[in-house]
Amino acid sequence: MAEQHVVTLKLDPAIARVHEEGWQSWSPATDYPVTGLPHRAPSAVSYRGNYGGTRPQPAPGTFRGEGVLAVDPGNGDPIVVVGTESAAESVPRITAQLRGAELTVTASAAVTVTEHSAEAGLQAALGQFADDFAAQAGVGELRPAPTIWCSWYHYFTGVRQTDIEENLAAIAEHGLPVDVVQLDDGYQSEIGDWLTLSDRFSSLAGMVSQIKDSGRRAGVWIAPFLAGSKSRLFAEHPDWLIRDEGELVEAHHNWGQVTYGLDTTHPGVQAYLAEVFGYLLDAGFDFFKTDFVYAAALDGDRHGGLTPVAAYRLGLDLIRQGIGDSYLLGCGAPLLPSVGKVDAMRISPDTGPRFEPENGDLGKPSGRAAILTSTGRAWQHGRFWVNDPDCLIVRPEVENRQALANYISRVGGLRGSSDRIAALDDWGLRTTHELLSTVPPATPFA
Repeated sequence: MAEQHVVTLKLDPAIARVHEEGWQSWSPATDYPVTGLPHRAPSAVSYRGNYGGTRPQPAPGTFRGEGVLAVDPGNGDPIVVVGTESAAESVPRITAQLRGAELTVTASAAVTVTEHSAEAGLQAALGQFADDFAAQAGVGELRPAPTIWCSWYHYFTGVRQTDIEENLAAIAEHGLPVDVVQLDDGYQSEIGDWLTLSDRFSSLAGMVSQIKDSGRRAGVWIAPFLAGSKSRLFAEHPDWLIRDEGELVEAHHNWGQVTYGLDTTHPGVQAYLAEVFGYLLDAGFDFFKTDFVYAAALDGDRHGGLTPVAAYRLGLDLIRQGIGDSYLLGCGAPLLPSVGKVDAMRISPDTGPRFEPENGDLGKPSGRAAILTSTGRAWQHGRFWVNDPDCLIVRPEVENRQALANYISRVGGLRGSSDRIAALDDWGLRTTHELLSTVPPATPFA
């Protein structure tokens, strides 16, 4: 569909600012000087996996919001928010380009334009947009987030069952206020083969029993809409994968392989999702971190003929059917299509022990990337869901750990620790205890 003119705004180029909303959790989202250059993926591979999937990349010299874009003209005129009323079937691309002292905004589909107090600022204006969008999407009262301990940022894919047991004991020894012990990536035999374990785990049910015996709940990570090229799932069910004119649609390059998205409209995929989540629920998990879920929204042909966004939302509904009232955290997720479907949402790229991102790519893991986008999306907390700015990591070797702790204290709705507890020094233990003890309510930040 051709771009449609939406509005042309007169502004002060010296101080006007534009807020870009990214497509998914890891896509940068922040505001920029109207004369500045927004963050862009340095390669097509990074764009596919960390920014926009199969959506067209923005043209050079333009700003682009995925479903919402906001402009503070800087001349005393109201802040203008251009946004979609619904993301049930698709998400319009909203583009803005500066020409002299005018900013021209276009969109790929119908959008609305609202004006807001310039004095209140961009975050407040976006918050008002979020209130309206959440009401339309049927968001009800949000549940408070549990505190978590997560295995990822110390052990990564090498995590062992004994590591979980060690940290479970250390959490109790130090009296850390952790509600959920969450097993992250590394327990499964392959991406897509969630029912078979790596050789570092003997029994998920046995591990869950130990967690529950400690008075805590058990959480688990899963990338439910991915099939890795090394997996049995990929080998045995190629007809379950999203294709475009017969060719497989790549989702990501990770784990030393190419991964592909599952067609959630296919009856076989639906039965598979029911089996996988039934297995995990029966094992005793009641906190589910679903990751890389943008894979279900990739462009391509589908068995059921739904749009990519509608197919993605169907996938979330299938997960909810499988887990009942368990707590559901989204990650790597198309944002506006997820509103009303999850309890909490990762609203940034991964953090990490390294503060500066690799090759300056702010869609990839780093402390700086997590701070930038979590701060830019603070307005979503308490309106769409509970914001997850990613885990607190404060062991001594983490770069700029004080800065990471500070931003978690400001914008952390869902709070979790992801250090090996034994690796924390006195400052790290005190900081972890303090931030896990002071979780904000599931209402908008002041």
